Amino acid sequence: MLLARALRPAVAALALRRAPAHLHLGAPRLPAAASARPFTRSLWLLSGDGQGRGGLLRGSPASPSLACACGRLHTEGDKAFAEFLSDEIKEEKKIQKNKNLPKMSGGWELDIQGTEAKLVRKVAGETITISFNINNSIPPNFDETQEEQKPDEQEPELTSTPNFVVEVTKNDTKQTLVLDCHYPEEEIGHGEEEESDIFAIREVSFQPAGDSEWRENNYTLNTDSLDWALYDHLMDFLADRGVDNTFADELVELSTALEHQEYIRFLEGLKQFVKCQ
Repeated sequence: MLLARALRPAVAALALRRAPAHLHLGAPRLPAAASARPFTRSLWLLSGDGQGRGGLLRGSPASPSLACACGRLHTEGDKAFAEFLSDEIKEEKKIQKNKNLPKMSGGWELDIQGTEAKLVRKVAGETITISFNINNSIPPNFDETQEEQKPDEQEPELTSTPNFVVEVTKNDTKQTLVLDCHYPEEEIGHGEEEESDIFAIREVSFQPAGDSEWRENNYTLNTDSLDWALYDHLMDFLADRGVDNTFADELVELSTALEHQEYIRFLEGLKQFVKCQ
């Protein structure tokens, strides 16, 4: 219902990931169950100099078009691009860890519409709905360029950690409690012995049940300055409904598999778009 709350622009998502979070949370751990893949998205290498140094994809100013019965423009660059994409698709399929999407434990029903996914679970007079979108869900990790990477170094892994919205609706009320959650990169704990949470609540609001649009004039509670005891009760409220660290781990695994699936689909579509039939 309120998926738009989680679909923030890439720049905004990056800013939020880099922003300091509430002081009471523990330092995050990388989800152990997350299924990640090596960083193979290297289209920029297509125009390398043949000595392992890549560059941006550039066509020759006088790149001749290829004769084609379809009557469309095709260049030598298009042909090389399509050949590269064929190899890239093979490599991505080779390292794909989940041919089928992994299952979520806890009785969640999954519905997928393109890059948008929804998990629904009904428990004792309540309906819990989790919505997320895999677009812009892979944090940037370009700390060093590929020119600086040593040949024997393992390539960085890609893991999808999407923002997600939790909606809790009680059957006998007309309101839905909406909690906007994310996977923070850095957290500082208020208790050293407490187990770290791998996800955090960013905003909380009440919205009319059944509405498809977010009402901006409804009060929204931002957790940045929230009393840590109240925040802990909100986290316990989610955990009692199956949204805990185990759920967050499995969501990362599901999102990573879905994102990789969509990426391969995109490469296949791109190949069909640029190649000479």
